[in-house]
Amino acid sequence: MIGLRSSRLERVAALAAHCDDLPIGAGGTLLTICSARPGIRVDALVLSGGGTEREDEERAALAAFCPGADLRVTVLKMPDGRLPAHWDEAKAAVEELRAETDPDLVIGPWTGDAHQDHRGLAKLIPTAFRDHLALGYEIAKWDGDLGRPSVYQPLEPEVAEKKVALLHEHYASQRHRPWYDREAFLGLARIRGIECHARYAEAFYVNKLTLDLAGG
Repeated sequence: MIGLRSSRLERVAALAAHCDDLPIGAGGTLLTICSARPGIRVDALVLSGGGTEREDEERAALAAFCPGADLRVTVLKMPDGRLPAHWDEAKAAVEELRAETDPDLVIGPWTGDAHQDHRGLAKLIPTAFRDHLALGYEIAKWDGDLGRPSVYQPLEPEVAEKKVALLHEHYASQRHRPWYDREAFLGLARIRGIECHARYAEAFYVNKLTLDLAGG
């Protein structure tokens, strides 16, 4: 397993179509980054859920998943499952986020996601963040769209456990869903951990990655 480490990580842009997407797909990674880098700036954009209880859940959850960060959260009001019909609005939101920050890392959904909102946002990200390292997170779902990611963030066991605890604590509106449980979240993390010689991990997709092996 080959590892690459970033010496410069001061700003992160995190994007999601729905409230809870970011913590489910990359909550352990956000915990890891923010715990290691107090004061790091995190700009989060969520396209739907604004003005509802879901926005309240999301703001509280992201504050917990980004401890000590300079966190800035925007939650919009696009209808769930209708991103293709609101393409211009979504595009404008992503462009506005780009105008506000020049991140060292972008975290968002991946283009192979079966949910049309996730997939649509994933396609928009490189149109605005053209020269940035962008990691696409995965979310287990009924569609069975899990693939073969190639980028892993190992999670310490206590981080994986904290991720699950925070998901349960902050998203009361989702607890009734049959897939929203400890086994699902830790199970996928355990499988991804096996794939990168760790106990637990979150996995990501990357479209382009530029190396600087000279270390200049």
